Amino acid sequence: MSLTNYLVYSPEVEEAKKVGTPIVALESTIIAHGMPYPQNIETATKVEEIIREKGAVPATIAIIDGKIKVGLTSDELTLLGRASDVEKVSRRDLSAVLAMKRMGATTVAATMICAELAGIKIFVTGGIGGVHRGGQETMDVSADLQELAKTNVAVVCAGAKSILDIELTLEYLETYGVPVIGYQTDEFPAFYTQSSGFGVDVAAKSAEEIADMLKVKWDLNLSGGMVIGNPVPSGDEMDPILIKGIIDEALEAAKKEKISGKGTTPFLLDRLKNKSNGATLKTNISLVENNARVGADIAVALQNK
Repeated sequence: MSLTNYLVYSPEVEEAKKVGTPIVALESTIIAHGMPYPQNIETATKVEEIIREKGAVPATIAIIDGKIKVGLTSDELTLLGRASDVEKVSRRDLSAVLAMKRMGATTVAATMICAELAGIKIFVTGGIGGVHRGGQETMDVSADLQELAKTNVAVVCAGAKSILDIELTLEYLETYGVPVIGYQTDEFPAFYTQSSGFGVDVAAKSAEEIADMLKVKWDLNLSGGMVIGNPVPSGDEMDPILIKGIIDEALEAAKKEKISGKGTTPFLLDRLKNKSNGATLKTNISLVENNARVGADIAVALQNK
């Protein structure tokens, strides 16, 4: 069965593939589950504009009407951002959501899969999933990490989400041979803050250096992706002590309410937004926009290799 039965490109993405314009993949979970309306639509639109200004084409990915949409129209973005019945789609959910023609927002893992199917090598998101706190006992580990180990897509992010165990997340990535690169930093960022206290494998000075590393990696048939940690801009990072207190309280609330599985991250992010009086949302928007700038630069540099 041909992939054309499942993949549908927007006219903009189809033209980019035809003429060789670099393309940057974007996830849709951040639209459907990561931010409230209307900030979700405003941010998605702004991120796409940033990527175009940098000389690349944005491809927001979602599941609509039994198809993997690679590149969304303005109407589809709005539909996704306003709907209340959007499935959160990771690797295990893809086949069911497509077969049953449900609307689905792709996580980091699912977006990587769809991007690779579409021949897109660079993907921009906010933060990757990872090992949840207490994961050594609960086995609560995001599917994003396994996807990074086997799918040939590089992910530009502001680190792992701060609600996670960053140390164990980095250990997991090391075990599975996933390179962790710091963009103009030698420390792995912690989403809402620039510093996590943990290092990276390589500190890259430029998008060009990262593109060189990606080309060599894939030329050597070293399967899997790469994590590119891009710190939130200094003016928008949160106070580390403040965010730690809010996260600890949110984790305790999730435990009391017995929130688990794919509902954990949306619950925690919403709790953080409310407890910080919207400060985490402002930081989230800033870091995603910043990641789009860097991701587009890398895509352009890689296209020229």
